[in-house]
Amino acid sequence: MAAPDLSTNLQEEATCAICLDYFTDPVMTDCGHNFCRECIRRCWGQPEGPYACPECRELSPQRNLRPNRPLAKMAEMARRLHPPSPVPQGVCAAHREPLAAFCGDELRLLCAACERSGEHWTHRVRPLQDAAEDLKGKLEKSLEHLRKQMEDALLFQAQAEETCALWQKMVESQRQNVLAEFERLRRLLAEEEQRLLQRLEEEELEVLPPLRDSATRLGQQSAQLAELIAELEGRCQLPALGLLQTKDFPQQPFWLSPGPRARPWQGCLLPRPLSLVSPCVPAHVLGIRLQDLQPRDTAHGDVTLDPDTANPELVLSEDRRSVRRGDLRQALPDSPERFDPGPCVLGREPLTSGRHYWEVEVGERASWALGVCREDANRKEKGELFAGNGFWILVFLGSYYNSSERAFAPLRDPPQRVGIFLDYEAGHLSFYSASDGSLLYAFPETPFSGTLRALFSPLSSSPTPMTICRLKGGPGDALAPQ
Repeated sequence: MAAPDLSTNLQEEATCAICLDYFTDPVMTDCGHNFCRECIRRCWGQPEGPYACPECRELSPQRNLRPNRPLAKMAEMARRLHPPSPVPQGVCAAHREPLAAFCGDELRLLCAACERSGEHWTHRVRPLQDAAEDLKGKLEKSLEHLRKQMEDALLFQAQAEETCALWQKMVESQRQNVLAEFERLRRLLAEEEQRLLQRLEEEELEVLPPLRDSATRLGQQSAQLAELIAELEGRCQLPALGLLQTKDFPQQPFWLSPGPRARPWQGCLLPRPLSLVSPCVPAHVLGIRLQDLQPRDTAHGDVTLDPDTANPELVLSEDRRSVRRGDLRQALPDSPERFDPGPCVLGREPLTSGRHYWEVEVGERASWALGVCREDANRKEKGELFAGNGFWILVFLGSYYNSSERAFAPLRDPPQRVGIFLDYEAGHLSFYSASDGSLLYAFPETPFSGTLRALFSPLSSSPTPMTICRLKGGPGDALAPQ
């Protein structure tokens, strides 16, 4: 029985009276009792002494704590001989008592012995169940907030997926517009190529035969001139007496035209060769522009504004080529022809057939609308203007375009000058950036009927008016504002 008693005594001597576990860095107080350094430090939590010993309550200053190295070695030996048994869940590892409280300052569970030790006297200690209920309430609030964030994240994800699908649809639609427009341009280029080649063939048949005849005659004349030169050079070698007495001068060729007193060699008039005419290859073939790709019978820039159709808020220039949105509403007579409330004005010229092209300087204004409408369209319309009620217009609203077909974002910086091309019979209406000729938008082919009028709308106020540009001649000319 001596060995078990010795082992038990070793465990008791190597156990701290505060944490009831083997000593860790043991120190000795002035009264001779030993404790773990961390345990006695937490037990003497007040900043100033004197401090009472947890066992005998004798007072001593904290600075007199002395390390007990032999006891540390003995505690290490006891730990090796008798390792601590696993602590069951819900039991304090230090005191082997059930955990019944919670320290809010150190955020740790406590047993009754931990509370009695004095280490947590100044801390916020609450019963375990109360602390659990409080923490559960906080967790539920956090869960509610996280669920709301989850709902927002799912909503944003759905919106992002919808935006991606919309962009894919817009890009595909734009791709189809570009393919259709370039197919039309290829047809126009092929027609222009055939027209130029045919004209070159006609000029070849017209010009080359006279040129060949002229070259043949010049060759014959050159041969006769060479013969005459040789004869004259031979006569020049004769002595003076023989040269002056000679009557047998060479017969004049048919092209010599001496004066009445001239000698045969004193002068001759040669027929001039035919002037060379440059083949007709228009300069725009070498640098094709947007206007050059329109058919040659396209009417360019012949559009002016009709003041009888202008909204009372619009101010027109005297030459009827510029319009801006004013700050005040003008006192103008109301009529079925006048737009109200829409800030629009129509072109004066009716569009009933053929091909037409005009350009509008929109500048850097934030919004505008351009296109065509039927003559009999309702100009008192308060809703959106779309093809169903006789309006084919492209609207720019600062960051995106809108038409009766769809809305889409621009793929590049918005142009300051817009070109509009209308092919009435083909039902084609397209919009271009006049600076680089790129396609902005093309309406699907529409069977136009009745009279159409060009439409202009400076939606936003700006000191710079919207102006119809003056264009020169046809596609063979350099198109530029005058």
